[in-house]
Amino acid sequence: MLTNVEHIGIAVKSLVASNALFTKLLGEKPYKAEAVESEGVTTSFFKVNQTKIELLEATHPDSPIAKFLEKKGEGIHHIAFEVSDIYAEIDRLKTEGFTPLNETPKRGADNKLVCFLHPKETNGVLVELCQEVKESKE
Repeated sequence: MLTNVEHIGIAVKSLVASNALFTKLLGEKPYKAEAVESEGVTTSFFKVNQTKIELLEATHPDSPIAKFLEKKGEGIHHIAFEVSDIYAEIDRLKTEGFTPLNETPKRGADNKLVCFLHPKETNGVLVELCQEVKESKE
């Protein structure tokens, strides 16, 4: 089951400018930044209490974020929900009629396995499922 809102993703044209803006807005600097090659983005994360905001900047013109910015401009891109078992949750949601954009979870930012649901089935909102990656001790 979905346990809580993990973060809200915001597509931005410039991570540098948006980091400065959100630092002023929230009174805190981002606690983390990283590139996610598979998604063609560079991200930064802010945290206010238990709420996380992920800013996403495209690293190439064919990335999903670049296409989103071209079509809709800057703004909320997705809402992410934490799950305890992403594989079971994908199966459950498929039986409920939702379509995962990727059948198998993939590695995302902030040490998470992620899977997105098609926004046509979620009132136009791109929904991301997130599960913390458990590192093996082998």
